[in-house]
Amino acid sequence: MSDIPSPERIPESERIPESERIPESERIPESERILGVLGGMGPLASAQFMLRLTLLTPAARDQEHIPAVLWSDPRVPDRTRGKLSGGADPLPWLLRGVRGLRAAGCGALVIPCNTAHGWHAEMAAEGLPILHIVDAAAAELHKVAPTGTIGVMGTAATLRMRLYQDRLEALGWSCITPDDDQMARQVSPAIASVKANRVAEAYAPLAEVAQALAARGARAVVLGCTEIPLGIQAGPYQSLGVPLVDTIDALALAAIAWARG
Repeated sequence: MSDIPSPERIPESERIPESERIPESERIPESERILGVLGGMGPLASAQFMLRLTLLTPAARDQEHIPAVLWSDPRVPDRTRGKLSGGADPLPWLLRGVRGLRAAGCGALVIPCNTAHGWHAEMAAEGLPILHIVDAAAAELHKVAPTGTIGVMGTAATLRMRLYQDRLEALGWSCITPDDDQMARQVSPAIASVKANRVAEAYAPLAEVAQALAARGARAVVLGCTEIPLGIQAGPYQSLGVPLVDTIDALALAAIAWARG
């Protein structure tokens, strides 16, 4: 896919006539709190984020909900391969989305993909505030396990980059993660199942790993990949015996707090 063309590169025949353009007086002020959602990683997780954003917003009518623009581009190259095995670099695609959302008038961004936060600094350099998913998860984690050892589940890249471990340990928690065998046999295949719309298949392996982390002393488990909540909620997750931090819900709550500012 080529870059989004600048106005001077758009053929005259395809440009919006001056008479049909939105007058300056009717354009949305930059100060309005329009939320940008950089999604498509994966598309089901992005759709779930929009659903949860809507359901968690205390609103009695349409006009009380949060204005949001979803940029869902599933063509973004795989983030784990990009970080760990020399795959295509997703950053140009991520920046394209950031710039598109900025052009749409968004005042802040959320990214319902944990691994994409490995490029957080480069995206934030574009000038739009990005609500960090780990900070959102930490706020929810405080409610269920304010201290002690917590488990973190995520993609291999998220765990290798220590996106959660470094940030949460700086806040006083100790972090444990699945071992290499659990990642290879259970977590990574379960994430792939959700991405392939075989959500029900993901429950058993994810539930087993969450319980294994609890058996190792985790007081709560952070579901640090936005496919994991979808998979683990496909079964009786309430009976697992350990509090779970859903990073989709955590990010939605942080977005609501920002919008209500």
